[in-house]
Amino acid sequence: MTTATIDAENDGGHVLLTVRGEIDLANADLVQEQVFSAIGNDASHVSIDLTEVTYLDSSGLRVLFTLAGRLKVLQMGLDLIVAPESPVRRVLMMSGFEPLAKVRER
Repeated sequence: MTTATIDAENDGGHVLLTVRGEIDLANADLVQEQVFSAIGNDASHVSIDLTEVTYLDSSGLRVLFTLAGRLKVLQMGLDLIVAPESPVRRVLMMSGFEPLAKVRER
């Protein structure tokens, strides 16, 4: 079974989510549920650290696109922290995700 762990830190209006492992069809719904539940209504900005994500398929991308859309409606900022040469960064760049959120290094 594919696994991903999510740790959440809430520092006032900023939520930092650290994701580790793999995000694919087998666990994308669970990851989405955990991410959404970690973001309270008092948040103004969300950062997701994906530097320890080793695999991200189209189901994982769907989670990120859905989150970006939801945060835009709620007027919350979003940025993704991704290692410069990681496969995850390449997937994000190829998908056209960057206009929805800032993709940056640690």
